[in-house]
Amino acid sequence: MRYVLVLNCGSSSIKYRLVEVPSLETAAGGIVERVSDHAEGMRKVLAELEAAGPDLERVAVVGHRVVHGGTRYADPVVIDDAVERRIEELSPMAPLHNPVNLIGVRAAREVFPSVPHVAVFDTAFHQTMPPEAYTYAIPREWTAGGVRRYGFHGTSHAYVSRRAAEFLDRPYPEVNSIVLHLGNGASASAVEGGRCVDTSMGLTPLEGLVMGTRSGDVDPALAAFLARTRGLSVEEVDHALNHESGLLALCGHNDLREIWPLVDAGDPAAALAMEVYTRRARKYVGAYYAVLGRLDVLVFTAGVGENDPRTRAMILTGLENLGIVLDPEANTSPSRAPRVISAAGSPVTVLVVPTDEEREIAGQALAVTGLG
Repeated sequence: MRYVLVLNCGSSSIKYRLVEVPSLETAAGGIVERVSDHAEGMRKVLAELEAAGPDLERVAVVGHRVVHGGTRYADPVVIDDAVERRIEELSPMAPLHNPVNLIGVRAAREVFPSVPHVAVFDTAFHQTMPPEAYTYAIPREWTAGGVRRYGFHGTSHAYVSRRAAEFLDRPYPEVNSIVLHLGNGASASAVEGGRCVDTSMGLTPLEGLVMGTRSGDVDPALAAFLARTRGLSVEEVDHALNHESGLLALCGHNDLREIWPLVDAGDPAAALAMEVYTRRARKYVGAYYAVLGRLDVLVFTAGVGENDPRTRAMILTGLENLGIVLDPEANTSPSRAPRVISAAGSPVTVLVVPTDEEREIAGQALAVTGLG
């Protein structure tokens, strides 16, 4: 038995999963939290894995989630010192993510020096967007410097859109889909025949849908307006839009499990929060339907998308004329498996498909190394 070790390093945590080859089934997994030293964190990961029983001598490849790959990386890549430098150079585009991703890469390369390490980028799946989708209408010298739309959550959108085609027993290149990845972070994508042609996140993960603590789309003049009227710095505005906005700003909570009881209790702020949240998602569904021209399947995934039938129903309300017709009973099914929640005869199939980014990273790591 051989394994892929998948690592997702955050600022103070390391998520890990040991995946069997070739089945891609999980052999072990977990999370080490409150990490201040990633080398020490990796030692804790190893200790937990060894306690779980698998023989770590059989790790054939280590797959790393890296958030930003810029325009250079449209595919996973085997990590060497040059790739490490490039990930570091891209840190200004993802200052909260790339530096800690890189710390994890370096720590893991020390622990597993004799096996290939592969970077799988959140942005890679979206590199198939056409220029009219990724180009901002801004001065050319800015775009020449790399300012454009990149998109994120790419491993999730890739996995879910492909699984949706498999579930429908249709060839992936023949299926047009919209994927709604709804969690504390949230994004939408339009996938035409297996290729992303548009996505809601942009230069950073701030653009697009309303999220737990992120604003999503706002007027680009907001930072300048707040600087003039309230004396706020760019850094203060950036922090507020990323960490103090979204659902949290609207009603004081960023967890829908806390917000819905407030809605039911008549809290007007919570009710408005859900109207804003679902309206934004509904707008993106309509926009991406127009981009695709033909829609075969709409897919919900991630924490909210997979587990919150009430939010799903609210997002889809009023889309019946677009051929998106929900089956209320199917929508409230407690099943955790991929499932249809649209009504019989609905022109567009609506699915719930649990995402599995670690499995996607493992599969991509095996493919690029030829070890699968």
